[in-house]
Amino acid sequence: MISLLLISPLASCITNAILPKKYIRETTLALSLLPFFISLSLLLIHCNQSITPMSYFLMGEWEFGVDAISVWFILLTSLLFPITILLIWRHESFTNIAFILSLIYSILILFFTTLNLFFFFLFYESLLVPMFFLIGTYGSRLRRIGAAYKFFLYTFIGSFFMLVALIYIFYTKATLNLEVLYRSSFTPNEEIFLWFAFFASFCVKVPVVPFHVWLPEAHVEAPTIGSVILAGILLKLGIYGFIRISLPLFPLATVYYLPLIYTIAIISIIYSSLVTLRQIDLKKIIAYSSIGHMNFVLLGLFSFSLQGFLGALTVVLSHGLISPALFICVGLLYDRHHTRILYYYRGLAVVMPFFSCMFFFFSLANLGFPGTFSFVGEFLILSSIWSFNPFIALLSSSSLFLSTLYSLWLLNRIVFGSLTPYLSSFNDLSFREFSILFLLLFLILLFGFLPSLFFFPSSSFSLISNLALSSITQTNI
Repeated sequence: MISLLLISPLASCITNAILPKKYIRETTLALSLLPFFISLSLLLIHCNQSITPMSYFLMGEWEFGVDAISVWFILLTSLLFPITILLIWRHESFTNIAFILSLIYSILILFFTTLNLFFFFLFYESLLVPMFFLIGTYGSRLRRIGAAYKFFLYTFIGSFFMLVALIYIFYTKATLNLEVLYRSSFTPNEEIFLWFAFFASFCVKVPVVPFHVWLPEAHVEAPTIGSVILAGILLKLGIYGFIRISLPLFPLATVYYLPLIYTIAIISIIYSSLVTLRQIDLKKIIAYSSIGHMNFVLLGLFSFSLQGFLGALTVVLSHGLISPALFICVGLLYDRHHTRILYYYRGLAVVMPFFSCMFFFFSLANLGFPGTFSFVGEFLILSSIWSFNPFIALLSSSSLFLSTLYSLWLLNRIVFGSLTPYLSSFNDLSFREFSILFLLLFLILLFGFLPSLFFFPSSSFSLISNLALSSITQTNI
């Protein structure tokens, strides 16, 4: 099953190159659904406690694995794959864009399944090339070239420190296999150096302030599918790196750098939320709100409790559904009216009722309204931080207040009020657009009311055994 999971997106790339154009749309959509059903089957396998926490696939000397953590990232990736294909269904350059998307999703699945640090770095960097062409070629404005270069350079320069750390690890341990490194140890000085090197790379992808500059520009200039991929998956790569590498390999350094992590995360949360209130571009509003959510995840990730860790994973997955949905809504408005300036929109509830209902729901989900998936994760993170340090919990809870302000302000400005005189023609959601948004709405509500579907028993065992959270907790903080 893992081998099929790795091959299926590559099959989509090949079919785009050889099939006639009249068959490409249906074939690409069918092949994009295959990874989703495979990853869903892997998830059901890991729900069984009798199955070992990690499932392996060997291809020569290359080792790939799926456990209770990576399977959720793969499931999110494979879910967004067919959604992006449907979003470009009527695009005149469907074949070229579908090829780029298939390549991106192939690399992402390889990234989330590899158990070798060299391939981890290779796939981490390989994503820059197709995303660069997606933003630079199919962006919405002339500034897309500058945004593509900024995205490429920020991530590429940050990854230089990871490369230095990998060279040092291979020189001292003679291996880059994660399963072997989990059973080895580093000196305290080595941990301090290596942890910071990986942090310098991961913090650009999260992103944290002041390394966030590339994100709003990339979101604004990228096409809708580019924003969906950035918000839904690429922002999660840094979090996944912390989970897979920094926490289990360098527990002492994690404790050592704890004040730095909490300081940067809280500054990023407050700063991004305040900046969001000052934006007039719809995409920038959602982009800056994503920065706050991802740094909130960092607080839960480094709370040294299983409760906070599961809350961080919950927010990661809920954000991977909510933020793409908001970017899809903004993209639909831009396709109809060719502007993203907030002041041109008002009173859409009268002429676009289905769109307004969807935007209303996703805005509430973005602020963590009870009954949505994000509420579960934010509640777990805040409760774990409170037991760890009440002062930090009070500071981080300001993000909930600020996110409520900008979410309700944005919702009130677009949906309610009298119609603006600047826009004349209005078209509500088509069946295809409604189906995409309704699927995301259903999943957000499903996991919001039934969070036990996410917290299945084997995940706790996998988290503790693979990430060595118990050894971090025993450290004298």
